[in-house]
Amino acid sequence: MAIVKIVGILVFALGGLWAANFSLVDLIPATAEVNSYSAVNYIEAIALSILAYKGFTTITNSGGEIIKPHKNVGRSIIISLLICTVVYFLVAIAVNASLSIPEIVKAKDYSLAEAARPAFGNYGLYFTVGIAIVATISGIIASIFAVSRMTAMLTDMKLIPHSHFGMSGSVQKHMLLYIVVIAITLTIFFDLSSIASIGAIFYLVMDMIVHWGVFKYLRKDVQANPIILISALLLDFIVLIAFLWVKASSDIFVVIVSITGIAIVFVGERWFLYWKENEKG
Repeated sequence: MAIVKIVGILVFALGGLWAANFSLVDLIPATAEVNSYSAVNYIEAIALSILAYKGFTTITNSGGEIIKPHKNVGRSIIISLLICTVVYFLVAIAVNASLSIPEIVKAKDYSLAEAARPAFGNYGLYFTVGIAIVATISGIIASIFAVSRMTAMLTDMKLIPHSHFGMSGSVQKHMLLYIVVIAITLTIFFDLSSIASIGAIFYLVMDMIVHWGVFKYLRKDVQANPIILISALLLDFIVLIAFLWVKASSDIFVVIVSITGIAIVFVGERWFLYWKENEKG
């Protein structure tokens, strides 16, 4: 399924470039288009693009199932990031060479199909939907299984609460069900854009916490470079602030839901760890 996604998107991107008679000059947008967006808007856009590279966490969460994980997890992450970078770069220049920024905004999820329309016609839309279905199904399956493994591990470490609710089977299967229920609930109450925005806020906050945790407690054990950790922490913070600033003016409900969700997680986790500590005592 990964091969189908990669090849399908590359065919579209190359078709769009061929149809647009692409040249390097096409990478330079019109001055009016550039000036109509502030620096904060461009930084804010990075928050959503970060989600495009989130997939490598699926690799790390699946480390226990990879042959020679200490050697191959790192290689897998580097290869996946390189593939994503090449594919997304080709998609970006293909769309930019064929469409103006207002046309891209109007087309939204179908911008690549619109860019490749001269080469593929209306069949491009059907092809885009087909690739999107494959990408969505495979991505969801990979993500929920990876997250279920991670949360099952945290449950075994007594770091998060868990209840069987009378169900049989392993903890991982229970977590798999809980994750699917949460995903379905989000899908019912929010559109794709709002879910992506909420996910970006949660992910950036989580990323910053991990960077700080590694810097403060584990950098000597894992021989992490403190400069890289602090740089990543600051960049995440800048992107998060820009994203919240823009969303606060355009979709304040998403910001409220995200902050509320994060607060619930922090308070709930704090209470759970306090309760477990007292239970041991």
